[in-house]
Amino acid sequence: MLGVDQRSVRRWKAAYREEGKAALHSKPAPGRPSKLDNKDKAQLERQLVQGARAVGFPTDLWTCPRVAQMIESHFGVRYHVDHIGRLLRSLGWTPQKPTRRSIERNEGEIQRWVKEEWP
Repeated sequence: MLGVDQRSVRRWKAAYREEGKAALHSKPAPGRPSKLDNKDKAQLERQLVQGARAVGFPTDLWTCPRVAQMIESHFGVRYHVDHIGRLLRSLGWTPQKPTRRSIERNEGEIQRWVKEEWP
């Protein structure tokens, strides 16, 4: 009925008998331990909040390569760029794309045009 091997069912029954319902809850695979401990991750997050300029980059835009470079220089730990996204997600950060706007943009003139000329 479940599409699993009978040995799995026997293993589940034995675990249930020994430990009860809690033994049947799924357990995520632990995977490789993080290169940064919780204290380092908290410090990393504080630096991210300060912005990329505070670390020496020309703009405040954080990119995965920039974060990897900052981690290596501040913590002495090398992360592959492809893993930075996972690390940031684990800290609750999500990818954001900055809104592109012209430097010469005049909000007041745009509002006037929408109200007066557009109709």
